[in-house]
Amino acid sequence: MTIQHRTLGTQSPLTVSALGLGCMGMSEFYGTSDEADGIATIHRALDLGVTFLDTADMYGPFTNERLVGKAIAGRRDEVQLATKFGNERRPDGTRVGINGRPEYVRAACDASLQRLGVDHVDLYYQHRVDRTVPIEETVGAMAELVEAGKVRHLGLSEAGADTIRRAHATHPITALQTEYSLFTRDLEDEILPTLRELGIGLVPYSPLGRGILTGAITSDDSLEEGDSRRSAYFPRLNGDNLRANLALVDAVRAIAEAKGCTPGQLALAWVLAQGGDEVGVAPIPGTKRVRYLEENVGAADVELGYDDLTALAEAVPRGAVAGDRYGDMSSIDA
Repeated sequence: MTIQHRTLGTQSPLTVSALGLGCMGMSEFYGTSDEADGIATIHRALDLGVTFLDTADMYGPFTNERLVGKAIAGRRDEVQLATKFGNERRPDGTRVGINGRPEYVRAACDASLQRLGVDHVDLYYQHRVDRTVPIEETVGAMAELVEAGKVRHLGLSEAGADTIRRAHATHPITALQTEYSLFTRDLEDEILPTLRELGIGLVPYSPLGRGILTGAITSDDSLEEGDSRRSAYFPRLNGDNLRANLALVDAVRAIAEAKGCTPGQLALAWVLAQGGDEVGVAPIPGTKRVRYLEENVGAADVELGYDDLTALAEAVPRGAVAGDRYGDMSSIDA
């Protein structure tokens, strides 16, 4: 297993491990969680060269940043650390809404630094675009954090092309984080060309389709009670949509077996193969268990040729996936 490095952005470049680690599920959303398991997974990731770690203040809420901070204590120099603000929550988990006001940006960053136990983060994202606040004001406040040394690079998450352009004109944007996988490819129409034009990197989240592309989800009952993926919030993973999508996964599995890898490794290798020279692509598959981390890392050694990419395009045609990726898409900036 050899993890290469990739550079996100051109005007404000950040070099990260080509494969990152999404830490969200270690604290919330995907069933039961255990802090010790999460810390062990992060330690194993660093040992394997997966040094690009992704968290957010709203995960937990707030507890995931503390977990990540504990895990990287004494190893901060090895890590490219990313966190996010903007999905405001209260300590009891109540969702307040999307907040991009400058005063909130500053307060959220200070709180994240304290929880993480660090003096700066390498990449700071606006988690969702606040349509009530001009993006120039939000990014302007983020730029002040760069000037203050609290943040090294700026990012956006789930932003549309026009918002990306306006933000980038205010301060160089290093990376866009958005969902991208064999099952979610709508960003190829407008977002990816915009990133190529502006020299902005891409950080795909849910590159395994929230687990379905690993082959581990085989029915409505595959996920434990309390896992948010069982809810109507994720239409692709429920009922008739799930059954239709599992047929696509079977096609991916057949290609993977022929290549001698797992379906998840093949799906991750496909994401790693996207972007071309103009866009650095560094996916952040999430897991809370060492064994799945190690499987994901194996994707770095899966080489895809033209025939492989063609076979995958035929196995999972764009538009073939049943159901929206979210039940409520209103927070996505078109």
